[in-house]
Amino acid sequence: MKWASAISQERDLATALEECAASVAAELGPDEPASFAVVFASANYEAAAEEVPRILGERFPGAMVVGCSGAGVIGNAQEIEQQRALALTVGHLPGVNITPFRAINDELPSPDEPPDAWARLLGVSQADNPHFIVLMDPFSMAGKGILAGLDYAYPSATKVGGLASGSGLPGGHALFLGDTVYHDGVVGVALSGDIVVETVVAQGCRPIGELKRITESQRNLLMALDGERPLEYLRDLFQRLSPEDQALVGNNLFLGIAMDPQLELDDVKPGDFLIRNLIGVDHANGFIGVGEFLREGQLAQFHIRDASTSAEDLRRQLSRYMEGTGQASPVGALMFQCNGRGQYLYGRQNHDSDLFTDMVGSIPLGGFFCNGEIGQVSGTTYLHGYTSSFALFRAP
Repeated sequence: MKWASAISQERDLATALEECAASVAAELGPDEPASFAVVFASANYEAAAEEVPRILGERFPGAMVVGCSGAGVIGNAQEIEQQRALALTVGHLPGVNITPFRAINDELPSPDEPPDAWARLLGVSQADNPHFIVLMDPFSMAGKGILAGLDYAYPSATKVGGLASGSGLPGGHALFLGDTVYHDGVVGVALSGDIVVETVVAQGCRPIGELKRITESQRNLLMALDGERPLEYLRDLFQRLSPEDQALVGNNLFLGIAMDPQLELDDVKPGDFLIRNLIGVDHANGFIGVGEFLREGQLAQFHIRDASTSAEDLRRQLSRYMEGTGQASPVGALMFQCNGRGQYLYGRQNHDSDLFTDMVGSIPLGGFFCNGEIGQVSGTTYLHGYTSSFALFRAP
């Protein structure tokens, strides 16, 4: 297995593709041709993106192509945001089966159908032990539906990816699969055989206050934490915070929910939380609306986010990953990074890519800036925001 990644800022898309293709082909060498090509094109290329599959098909015959448009792209561990750029990451993957899939909302199996319905739709059996890279159009695809379905039909599979970005109009995003460009739905690939796909999900928050148990809730309405109205608890907590943290609470307050029902208070670690926005307050009753369905008995803790917190969380998650890999090092990676990170959050380019390289190594890293990031928390796949979600590839 061998990977290579490149990035180009040529204004002409065909020239950018050729520059990237020549670079990765030279890195792979003539004896290890690309069998898998992941391409992310700046939305600034607009209609020219229709040529991406054709050009790559001519340059890498027989390679499966997947990718999408983005507000920013990442190639060779370099991030370029809000500018015209193209990133190409390719893999020479002997012994790996690459199965493409494409779907729209109306084709998704209902929750009442068996897992075999998903196998028929995607052309992948659970017995293949697949891992999924998933790319979606944010306007036309119900992300929760397909992610819940993938978890249901393939519970042990890794799922990672993101939502295309860069356009504010329905139909404005490009999704690349094989020799075709789509403008709605979902595309992706299932990887099986001689490959291991591992993930790191950094949600960029740190907890404040105490870890509490949800003792009363209704759908996404948080009504009591350890018997106390959440708004009353939050007001008391605010008074105990430092002035710096009080300033963050105004615009960067979230709820972290421990999604593993087996965890006890002393077992919860920072990476065990699913971070969700607060979407409303009922001042009369002291309730808080949360961007996730809640269950009584779950453990929860308020969180805040800023640049230093986000950096520390990414460092923590990468450190946990590296401690768990032992001698099995990844040889290639993809990063799906939120539009709200990058220069907007850190004030400079390449923050997350640089930190990844420092901690994991100088391996080929590609990706793009997403409208939402797909990653797993406690074995369940979610659509995130403000997150960097990584797929790391290595041999078994």
